[in-house]
Amino acid sequence: MYSWNGADDRVAIVQMNAELRHARLDLLSAQCATDRLRLRFSVEDLAQYGERDILRKAIGTALALSDYYLSIQKQLPTDTLPLTEPQLRDAVRTVSDYLWKERETYRQRSIALTDRPKAELEPFFSKSILDRVRTVELHGNRVTPAPFYMQAKVIGIDNLPPISHMASLTFVDVIVFNDLIIERALFHGLVHAVQFHILGLERYADLFVRGFLRTNAHFSVPLESHAFALESKFALNPGQPFSVEEQVRLWVREGRY
Repeated sequence: MYSWNGADDRVAIVQMNAELRHARLDLLSAQCATDRLRLRFSVEDLAQYGERDILRKAIGTALALSDYYLSIQKQLPTDTLPLTEPQLRDAVRTVSDYLWKERETYRQRSIALTDRPKAELEPFFSKSILDRVRTVELHGNRVTPAPFYMQAKVIGIDNLPPISHMASLTFVDVIVFNDLIIERALFHGLVHAVQFHILGLERYADLFVRGFLRTNAHFSVPLESHAFALESKFALNPGQPFSVEEQVRLWVREGRY
């Protein structure tokens, strides 16, 4: 252990931060591997069919790492947080304004869902949502990154959502596809449309910004991870209906967003 009291400790500090950077890269690798699991398999499937010994060890490792890093977080000075509360409110307002502006821009060229996808998705979404949501296909063109991305990177906020490489993006009630409509991407986008409907634009933006700053990973934001979980559940068994709206309201009641 080091106390950092002497000048000689500067070398140790440099070494510590180098090891911290390596640890972060390893953690990001583990997170990517976990995201691949999350995308393909539900929690229920892993709990029922996953190898028990491997699951126990993975869970034990994750819990131990969580406890360790949370203990560090509790001792972080307030000024090391990425944004102050006023800056956070400004960021939420910026994101909210961006989402609405993009919604207005793309809605002008959007179309309503056709009868076939509506019929296929009615067991999962209410008729009012399916009637309200509109879609846009960019056919290989890309949604450009938000104008505030550069500003965020300047103040050290990186790992922002890769907008240009995502299958779809939901702007309130308009789902924009960077290429063509894919069933899973449509389902995913509709989950976000339900979240927008239930939470409202400002609350959605607030939860997304805070969730991203807390996890520093797009896939780990609860709004996003829930959409992926429900999308995966649908893909694994499209013949088993469930209410996305009920699932979203449950997460709202339980404070999981």
